[in-house]
Amino acid sequence: MTAFSEVSRINFEGPDSRNALAFRYYDENEVIEGKSMKDHLRFSVVYWHTFRGQGSDPFGPGTALRPWDDGTDSVENAQHRARVAFEFFEKLGAPFYAFHDRDVAPEGATLAESHANLDAVVHVLKEEQQRTGVRLLWGTANLFSHPRYMHGAATSCNAEVFAYAAAQVKKAIEVTHELGGEGYTFWGGREGYQCLWNTDMQREQEHLARFLHMAVDHAKAIGFDRPFYIEPKPKEPTKHQYDSDAAACLNFLRQYDLLPYFKLNLETNHATLAGHSMHHELEVAGAAGALGSIDANTGDMLLGWDTDQFATDIYLTTQCMHAILKYGGLTTGGVNFDAKVRRESFEPIDLFYAHIGSMDAFARGLKIAAAMRADGRLAQMVNDRYGSWQSGLGAEIEAGQHSFESLSMLMLDKGEAAANASGRQELFENVINQYL
Repeated sequence: MTAFSEVSRINFEGPDSRNALAFRYYDENEVIEGKSMKDHLRFSVVYWHTFRGQGSDPFGPGTALRPWDDGTDSVENAQHRARVAFEFFEKLGAPFYAFHDRDVAPEGATLAESHANLDAVVHVLKEEQQRTGVRLLWGTANLFSHPRYMHGAATSCNAEVFAYAAAQVKKAIEVTHELGGEGYTFWGGREGYQCLWNTDMQREQEHLARFLHMAVDHAKAIGFDRPFYIEPKPKEPTKHQYDSDAAACLNFLRQYDLLPYFKLNLETNHATLAGHSMHHELEVAGAAGALGSIDANTGDMLLGWDTDQFATDIYLTTQCMHAILKYGGLTTGGVNFDAKVRRESFEPIDLFYAHIGSMDAFARGLKIAAAMRADGRLAQMVNDRYGSWQSGLGAEIEAGQHSFESLSMLMLDKGEAAANASGRQELFENVINQYL
């Protein structure tokens, strides 16, 4: 008896399908810009929300019906849950998954026991990967849930907590390597502060940098040559997190000589919390050559916290995919569904409905973005807007042929700059809507 016996493999049936358990736009074999949709999108299901989320919130306990869980936190139950998860991945047709160490295996009474629990479940994960062909997009360590991390992990004021976190990450990197993970992600949920009066910010950031250099050194030592990712978020659970947005992360990585080893894993809801759009964060990371992967979700504009909803807004998914295509596409990263069904959507079948809808939304975004690029009109409009830089003075400045002195002489002689042209924002927005 399987956990999802009522569900067969989700297939592509086209836009006219009324089947709620079918893709209308995601045809994994359709070729876009020389690659299949499957290779462009590299969809990944997260273990934490999908198989550990219970639908609880600050006002009430969990509502989720998960009949495969027996109510214990045993290794045996974790192993059974892993097999159920792979049934879901396989039937959905998702080529990747992602996890935190404490999602897949229970924490033990000691670090050694936690390691042993993780090894026992990793044995099952490896078997299931071989059986299904589903791969690990990236692994990570949960350095924020346990009370020991109340002051942070790599930024803790307690040196032994720093050491414990190092041991936990060491094991998580080794497990990710063992499972053939395409990368490894750091999200510093408590690497920040609640109060500056009791915080030595410089010391904490230096400790964080030292921690990450240790991770780089260990990855080299064991032959794990896949990229590390930093995931920006400005707040929640701390008042301020040091990885607050893409620009802050890039500045930190440059300051501490870590940029050669890290790219960014960007999340839509985190961008919103930082006061940015996902489009902005993608452009910042892409321009720096640091776009690695995305956590595909969205927030609710009427709610001021991290709601982690599934993305179904075609305008949003088009922005995402246009930026991703612009900067060369996803290689080791993917479109990772760091999203959870609503508390009211408590039945197991809702997991399928949620993922199908968002996979279709990203497939539509990919097709629209590719059509925009093929048509070339938007690119030409942008190019025309910067026409003064294509030749003459603009081209000379970009080529480094001028100084303040030469430019000052030129403009003193001319007396005034040429008149500006309209930015035509409304026209640009109208053109975008013509593709949707």
